Amino acid sequence: MCRKIFIGATGQHCGKTTISLSLMSLARRKYARVGFMKPIGPKCIEYLGLTMDKDAAMFASVFGMQQYAPLMSPLTLTPGFTRRFLDGQLDAATPARAIQNACRELEQHHDFLIIEGAGHGGVGSVVGMNNAQVAAMLEAPVLMVTGGGIGNVIDAVELNLALYEREGSSVRIIMPNKLLPEKREYSMAYLTRAFQRDGLLVTGAFDYSRTLADPTLQHVADLLELPLHGDPADRSRICHTIQLGAASSQKVIDSLEDSTLLIVTSSRDELIVTASSLHHIPEFRVRLAGLIVAGHAPMSNITERILVDSNIPYIRIQETTSEVYYRLREHVSKIGPDDTEKIELIHAIAEKYLNFDAIDAMLD
Repeated sequence: MCRKIFIGATGQHCGKTTISLSLMSLARRKYARVGFMKPIGPKCIEYLGLTMDKDAAMFASVFGMQQYAPLMSPLTLTPGFTRRFLDGQLDAATPARAIQNACRELEQHHDFLIIEGAGHGGVGSVVGMNNAQVAAMLEAPVLMVTGGGIGNVIDAVELNLALYEREGSSVRIIMPNKLLPEKREYSMAYLTRAFQRDGLLVTGAFDYSRTLADPTLQHVADLLELPLHGDPADRSRICHTIQLGAASSQKVIDSLEDSTLLIVTSSRDELIVTASSLHHIPEFRVRLAGLIVAGHAPMSNITERILVDSNIPYIRIQETTSEVYYRLREHVSKIGPDDTEKIELIHAIAEKYLNFDAIDAMLD
């Protein structure tokens, strides 16, 4: 019989996919056949000729589960789907039927199945299948991922618990994630006390990590919807700092921090040439991840040639430096299949932070 776990959350950006990756890594050490599905896919891509949720596609790619790809993302909210559903152009039973059929098929081929929800408990209500309803329908015990903290975590969990309980879902585990290391023990003690009366297991996940939280160069390019030039081997490099190159060239270079993504105006020939030249010096290469060359003014021919020949990763954009800077500051990085550094880190530290045996025992 296949054991199942539903990964819910109190909201966006709590780290559900990171937790799912961790559980996949740990479960595969105990169970021979571990599967994954994302019942509702709000963010879709094309993968193997299929329209799939991007997280499901990532799991299929990273863990070699391509043969199950058609089942791993049974309901994709493609443009127009919600409108057609609300207009009555689709059978109201379509979402539930698609999810149930896919889950039954996956259960036949796996010993342990990770089912990842989308956002907070109410996501999916617009098509009559929110996370709480899906978990109840699939009879999958729920692990609820939260952010770090105490008061805000308790408030968010109670709000979501009400919906899960109304739908008949069995929430068994609360997992605070992105904990501040210096407050981890303190926070966990109070959260355990807060949910003790409900019989919930409170078990911590990862400490806050810049490596997991910060975007890669490819993420930035995808966000800006522009090509990433330069060495393709650097596309998964993580940008820990975003800096505006507004000061003199010497001051900008001196102030570079670890793995900085530097935003520079296209008319700053000296700074672009200096940064491009430093790309080949190991001391500066670790501090300078890449460039965003912004602005309407064209670069001079010699500057552009030096930039291209240096092979430094760069993105050319017509927006102003301030517009680009604020767009990136508001962006929340998500893990993708090409983020090898992040995925390898998750695999390496999962056992240190997650108590899989305790989680597995709560599924009985």
